[in-house]
Amino acid sequence: MKWGIIFEPDTLALYGQGVLTTLSLLGSSLLVGAVLALFFALALTSSIAPLRAVVAAYTFVIRGTPLLIQVYLIYYGLAQLEWVQSRWDDVWPWTHFKEPFFCALLAFSLNTAGYTAEMLAGAIRETAAGEIEAAQSMGMSRGMALRRIVLPSALRRTLPAYSNEVVMMLHSTSLASTVPAMLDITAAASRIYSDYYLPFEAYIFAAAIYLTITFSLVGAFKLTERRFLAHLAPRGH
Repeated sequence: MKWGIIFEPDTLALYGQGVLTTLSLLGSSLLVGAVLALFFALALTSSIAPLRAVVAAYTFVIRGTPLLIQVYLIYYGLAQLEWVQSRWDDVWPWTHFKEPFFCALLAFSLNTAGYTAEMLAGAIRETAAGEIEAAQSMGMSRGMALRRIVLPSALRRTLPAYSNEVVMMLHSTSLASTVPAMLDITAAASRIYSDYYLPFEAYIFAAAIYLTITFSLVGAFKLTERRFLAHLAPRGH
């Protein structure tokens, strides 16, 4: 194995650019997805049946189809339509569809929103009746109880499942390498492989980077869970 090439400045700089792209894509998609998921979760738990049905259909499609297909449908499908391309230069929001990063971001955001919405909606439904009754006894309206009691409690209880979703999204960002001009960690490894024909070194180093980021994320979530879920931990006698 020729590990010397992997640790050359130019090669490390290429991987560094890939890490920045991966982390930017991960952070942006999680942020946008979290905002969408909150609205979707509220829709899934609302009393408006048509709204529940529409959002439930959306989450069913998102969770029932591969993320790679969703990326292809946006970048190679929607973004390549003549109607969209004719508006690339002057009509918002179609101006963004000529940017590979935006297409990948849109696909990842819509995907994580579907999964996170179902997790959050489940946590909202499982809120203890006693918490809601206590809020009502204090004179809180339904909206105030949702904002001050139900949502904070549901968000805390969703943390363990959401940490898995974040890690899965990190690994899923490797699919961005299928979008031309996107240089994430996997794409950087592929470029090293094609330039130097070092498949093992290139992809093992990429795997080590993903592993390092994964352990960092898991550690951060463990600390967060310890802080916000301390009341659920078993107590010694």
